[in-house]
Amino acid sequence: MKIAAANKKLDSIIEKVEKEGILAKGLIDDLKELREFALKEQDPLVTKVLRLTYEFLTEREAFDVQAQYEEDEEENEYPIEIEDNENLLYLLNLLKNAEHKINREEIKDYRTALKEELY
Repeated sequence: MKIAAANKKLDSIIEKVEKEGILAKGLIDDLKELREFALKEQDPLVTKVLRLTYEFLTEREAFDVQAQYEEDEEENEYPIEIEDNENLLYLLNLLKNAEHKINREEIKDYRTALKEELY
């Protein structure tokens, strides 16, 4: 994220999830507030991922989204088993540098996975 206040908010959300987990009090409101920053930054990908994230958390009270895969030598993809907290933390850390090409591709993977799970 580009705006300093957005990064500060993102850091506080990361800290909250590290301490209290995905069911932390006020997490959904924090993500909604962070989404407002993404709107100001005019980043539709981050805006959408944040909305889908808090909708997913609200609906499921979990973050068991399968968006991370690893490849073997034959280029077969296998889902990476990851705990809900770590999964959300990984996504939030990608958002810190959402302009980076590789991060952006992974954020798109999360967007796709969240949309498939929710709709």
